[in-house]
Amino acid sequence: MSPGLVAVVDCGTNTTRLLITDGRGPAAERRSEITRLGRGVDASGRLEVAAVERTLACLRDYREAIERYNPSAVRVIATSAVRDAANRSEFLEPAESILGAVPEVLSGREEADMSFRGAVSELDQVEGPFLVVDIGGGSTELSYGVQHCTDALSLDIGSVRLTEKYVHHDPPRPEELSVCLSVTELHLDDAVRAIPALSGECRLVGVAGTITTVAAVELGLATYDRDRVHHFRLSKDAAEDVFRTLATEALADRVHNPGLHPGRADVIVAGTCILVRIMRYFDFDECLVSEADLLDGLALSLLEA
Repeated sequence: MSPGLVAVVDCGTNTTRLLITDGRGPAAERRSEITRLGRGVDASGRLEVAAVERTLACLRDYREAIERYNPSAVRVIATSAVRDAANRSEFLEPAESILGAVPEVLSGREEADMSFRGAVSELDQVEGPFLVVDIGGGSTELSYGVQHCTDALSLDIGSVRLTEKYVHHDPPRPEELSVCLSVTELHLDDAVRAIPALSGECRLVGVAGTITTVAAVELGLATYDRDRVHHFRLSKDAAEDVFRTLATEALADRVHNPGLHPGRADVIVAGTCILVRIMRYFDFDECLVSEADLLDGLALSLLEA
């Protein structure tokens, strides 16, 4: 056993991720695979057999890495897609068998708390308060605070969910984009009513695949470079430019944008709708992009325990 290491697995709606770390230096292992566990869940309320099998195959690969490092603790979590699925046990039970740890289905609030913790762990408190935005495949978490998250909310909008509900043409039609933007605005209205502090001065910090992808496209990264993306200052104008580019291209052309993972190309437009609407709604001039996120927050909680 490696007493200084912990492992965290995040089974998200779009991506399945692994982090093995001691919390002090570069991660021993950090992996991400687009498995689209949440495909079709919004419409059917159930996990698809093929999506479950893709994700379990990924977990088998992750198990090999976990066994190689032999960390002192392992935590496995699932988020929006599994929260919403009536047949979640068809995924959770084999996942436990593969990884040897009981998967936890995080509530939206718990997910937001951990995202906040990871995102602000390297930031100076004097720059706060912070609004941490985590745009996932099935939901978007908003969390607010300085050193600790004091308010949080999970919104039922995400890159996969909005794509499946509202984007039916390639490239998306203007009216489809308008619906994605309008639906996001309605959720933000609800968020401000629930958390009035969001209307005040705060710094926007963005985490997760949609936002890091927009940053990578803006940077033109032919090969993804985590160090260049981490703490990149994505201006509002740059986010709008990337949005216009991606939204007006057909999928066959969009996939050729440097920085855009092909597996994310079909849902990135809806995800970017959420980002630009947030920046417009709260009049943010920039978004501090963070590669430290939910996984890092979960790892910190394990290391402290």
